[in-house]
Amino acid sequence: MFEKVQGIARRYEELSEKLCDPTVTSSPERYAEVMKEYKLLEPMAQAYAAYQKSVNDRDEAKELLLESGEQDAEMTAMLTEEIAAAEQEMERLTAEIKLLLLPKDPNDDRNVIVEIRGGAGGEEAALFAAVLYRMYSMYAVRQGYRTEVLNANETELGGYKEICFMITGQGAYSRLKYESGVHRVQRVPETETQGRIHTSTVTVAVLPEAEDVEVNIDPTELKIDTFRASGAGGQHINKTESAIRITHLPTGLVVECQDERSQYKNKDKAMKVLKSRLLEAERERQHNDVARQRHEQVGTGDRSERIRTYNYPQGRVTDHRIGLTLYKIDEILNGGIDEVIDALITADRAAQLAGTEDI
Repeated sequence: MFEKVQGIARRYEELSEKLCDPTVTSSPERYAEVMKEYKLLEPMAQAYAAYQKSVNDRDEAKELLLESGEQDAEMTAMLTEEIAAAEQEMERLTAEIKLLLLPKDPNDDRNVIVEIRGGAGGEEAALFAAVLYRMYSMYAVRQGYRTEVLNANETELGGYKEICFMITGQGAYSRLKYESGVHRVQRVPETETQGRIHTSTVTVAVLPEAEDVEVNIDPTELKIDTFRASGAGGQHINKTESAIRITHLPTGLVVECQDERSQYKNKDKAMKVLKSRLLEAERERQHNDVARQRHEQVGTGDRSERIRTYNYPQGRVTDHRIGLTLYKIDEILNGGIDEVIDALITADRAAQLAGTEDI
């Protein structure tokens, strides 16, 4: 393992020297390229430097202990304590280095497109879809991300049959990719007159935003229709046919966008969603190929998997993938989902480490 780390540390030193090289600093493009790799390797280089320091501290303490013998009891106790502390730090840093060596998801730094759809439960499911949209919007604000609605199909009571929106920010996908799946809610609906608890479901799909160079779409394979945008209950909110429906003929994928008054803006947004869906379909195909060979404990892409339950009467949120239960439903629905996401990331890394025989 440490042979790989030593190679990374050497490369980090090379890049550090290049950042002071006039031939690099004089070219903004070249400087940005070197700086990007430098920043990528920095956590590993710093962890390895700290590990080496701990090794040196331990070895020096051991030498002093041998030289002093057992004549000075106070010195012996102090050096023994230093050796134990250094070895404990070495163990911690070894675990950190193993995590840093895990393959990085190439999509982690991307923006995301989130699609929320009401499932079983009719109007109640649509209302809870609006609750989840609010939760993710508030989480985005906490993270310093920006949210933009791409398409929404609103109901008369203020819910959403479906809503598609983009969250823009560094590392958005790395945080939100675990949200894909079926979210179940147990509560007394606003439409319930006898106080009975109902169970409804909402599906969430989190897609990394596709870059143009990754998805090549033949214009002849697209069917593009225009129609009038409408609001809840079918009431027209636009007298011109500005809404766009794009059908990708080879796959049958259909994307609609009616949030903008401009037909061109709606078409641009719809194409973004279509490209991201096509990229996700390919990613899922590759994921399924890998999953046949290695079972993954934390799913990130199975939209049919029931991943979480929100129980209002008990104030409980349970993530079924990792058996995590938190009695803080109000905080979570107000955007405080970091504790859940952090636990999922930890479980995912542990699963990857368990499946790695020799990093």
